[in-house]
Amino acid sequence: MLKNRPQELAIAERKLDEVGYLDIDVDPTLDLAEEIEKLKEEKNAIILAHYYVDAEIQDIADYIGDSLGLSQKAASTDADMIVFVGVHFMAETAKMLSPDKKVLLPDLKAGCSLADSCPPHLFKKFKEKYPDHVVVSYINCTAELKTLTDICCTSSNAVHVINSIPEDKGIIFAPDHNLGAYLIKETGRDLVLWNGTCMVHEIFSHEKITKLRLRHPEAKFIAHPECEAHILEMADFIGSTSGLLRYTQESDAKEFIVATEAGILHQMELASPEKTFIPAPPNNMCACNDCPHMKRNSMEKLYLCMKYEQPEIILPEWVIEKGIASIDRMLEISEKAGL
Repeated sequence: MLKNRPQELAIAERKLDEVGYLDIDVDPTLDLAEEIEKLKEEKNAIILAHYYVDAEIQDIADYIGDSLGLSQKAASTDADMIVFVGVHFMAETAKMLSPDKKVLLPDLKAGCSLADSCPPHLFKKFKEKYPDHVVVSYINCTAELKTLTDICCTSSNAVHVINSIPEDKGIIFAPDHNLGAYLIKETGRDLVLWNGTCMVHEIFSHEKITKLRLRHPEAKFIAHPECEAHILEMADFIGSTSGLLRYTQESDAKEFIVATEAGILHQMELASPEKTFIPAPPNNMCACNDCPHMKRNSMEKLYLCMKYEQPEIILPEWVIEKGIASIDRMLEISEKAGL
């Protein structure tokens, strides 16, 4: 299957920090889906796949969803190993919620432009300017940023989290400026915003979407709140990735123009095969807007990751202990709100 495995593995391990994954040639005749299934059983592992990864990976995953929901699901299982096919901060969250489980990420270089836009050492200085403010951070941030956060939120519960904070308290919201601007509009609160964005959601083309809607007048235009304000103003519905998926299932509409990462269209098509889903075009020559970090994941990397149990997510105990408090506080607020 793999020639000279010990030597190839040793070389791959030395290059791991540089390239982010185990760079070992895989026998092209292997049925990777079958081999991965065997490894899952052999190692008591579960595979979590975010909506934005390639369809073939979604199809073999045990659970598919948004980042926090996946981590919560994994924590509730008796699996010994969690393989998170997504991006780095998601695997970190899984480790925080399941510190006793081994957590793997097929490619350590599968980062996140939004999480990377808020370096913790710079945010710490920013936070010091507002010593009396409550810090609310979107779950799409690094584990270390969570240690500087009072309450985490998701795009689904962000409005409830903001509304739970007394009106006489100032609020810093990080790292997503677009989501923060949306929350200001929805809650009427005066938030101090960190200027971070997601590369996928900040380049949708207003002009191209307008032309697309003229060609599809019956289509509903739905958008993630990480999009820019001028895109959200056009939307028939705004929601989290899971919320967008649920809306397409419950709506009577037969066509949808979808402004988020195009990977979600696979689940939309599976859930509603009789409906048509069109990716909203970005402001470039591409027809849809893919996240290059999510697309670093592949079946080959997933197979090698499970076979050799690398790369593994390792977090210092203090990061887990301090960072988990912000997630726990969010869950308490969500539970009280009945979410």
